[in-house]
Amino acid sequence: MHDDVMRDLAAGLGSGSLVADPEVIASYARDMASFSEAGEAAVVVVPRTVEEVQHVMRTATAHRVPVVPQGARTGLSGGANAVDGAIVISLAGMDRILEIDPVDRIAVVEPGVVNAVLSRAVAERGLYYPPDPSSWEQCTIGGNIGTGAGGLCCVKYGVTAEYVLGLDVVLADGRLLSTGRRTAKGVAGYDLTRLFVGSEGTLGIVVKAVLALRPAPPRQLVLAAEFGSAAAACAAVCSIMESGHVPSLLELMDGTTVRAVNAMARMGLPESTEALLLAGFDSADPAADLAALGALCEAAGATEVVPAQDQAESELLLQARRLSLTALEKVSTATMIDDVCVPRGRLGDMIDGVAEIARKYELTIGVCAHAGDGNTHPVVCFDADDPDLTRRARDSFDEIMALGLALGGTITGEHGVGVLKKEWLARELGPTGIELQRGVKAVFDPLGLLNPGKLF
Repeated sequence: MHDDVMRDLAAGLGSGSLVADPEVIASYARDMASFSEAGEAAVVVVPRTVEEVQHVMRTATAHRVPVVPQGARTGLSGGANAVDGAIVISLAGMDRILEIDPVDRIAVVEPGVVNAVLSRAVAERGLYYPPDPSSWEQCTIGGNIGTGAGGLCCVKYGVTAEYVLGLDVVLADGRLLSTGRRTAKGVAGYDLTRLFVGSEGTLGIVVKAVLALRPAPPRQLVLAAEFGSAAAACAAVCSIMESGHVPSLLELMDGTTVRAVNAMARMGLPESTEALLLAGFDSADPAADLAALGALCEAAGATEVVPAQDQAESELLLQARRLSLTALEKVSTATMIDDVCVPRGRLGDMIDGVAEIARKYELTIGVCAHAGDGNTHPVVCFDADDPDLTRRARDSFDEIMALGLALGGTITGEHGVGVLKKEWLARELGPTGIELQRGVKAVFDPLGLLNPGKLF
């Protein structure tokens, strides 16, 4: 990077905000999608104020330098990966909860606030922020907004997009845009707030968010049901949803995932099961709801149904699900993690299809899923040092995505596109869809400086 760019950047930044050490810069190169390409950034900026973010973008525009926004880099699609010569702007330092309003049931936060920190802060006021990605102890609200993140509770409470009421966004040229509202209702103009949610930092940089909150629900109880096949477990899911139940979570682990969790954590899960379904209720009478749901599972062919008796047992059951991705990562030296979402009625076809793909390529592929949403997470395990295994892993990944589209699904339910799924986004949207999306980006970022090379 030219000295004049560094000089101009430094002129508007506070002490310690500009990072030029090559080793430190290298640590900001990528998110957790290990098989997504990443470039070499020229500098990292860690702003503390909105004005510093605006200064970075004005400088980048003046010198035509690309900018890659980052949060905690817990993403799984390469959406936060650096590009050559870029300014990486880490929003992790803007981590203040600015306001919690129990009357309007909103929180106003900076983008670097960690999801779990916000959840605990609002819980102290008797409130609840539902979106809870698996990485909630590390991931930031800004990153959640950028990817349109989900979580375990989505089956009842919905995803991040449904809780973002308004945003302050620094645009590519440094202007500050306010979108949305802090009121319960509001339909003034186009919904630009929703446009920014899931845009992966390609349209602007979120510097403040107004988030909707809910009253804190009762503590949930969880049930575990074992099945001899994924098809039977998925039939139970369909029966549960069709009968009108509203579980607070409905999660599935296939046999491969169950055995991986046992191998890592010695949790004593049933090794013979081919699918473990976890269901929770945070209703007024969760025990009664679990009993009714357990009966539906037994009717669908569950070999055993175990309801938790208290919150401690519930947390123990959920711990197995939360360990799923970590456990599968320990099966081999590398993983490729998918997040194909299909209609609930095709969930069984998706899981059986992934098993067939695993057999075809002679690979270990475990599947855990937000079953209530049809959102599957196939995890392809392989040895990254073996070129043939790596090729087979990539081919299997592509076949899994193709399967999801063939079943009427989408290539990503909550992880985003990043660089990992650019080709598949084009297949899903088609030429007209991509043309219009490129046109939207051109309105907000005519020079193409914001997170270039992502999405399309």
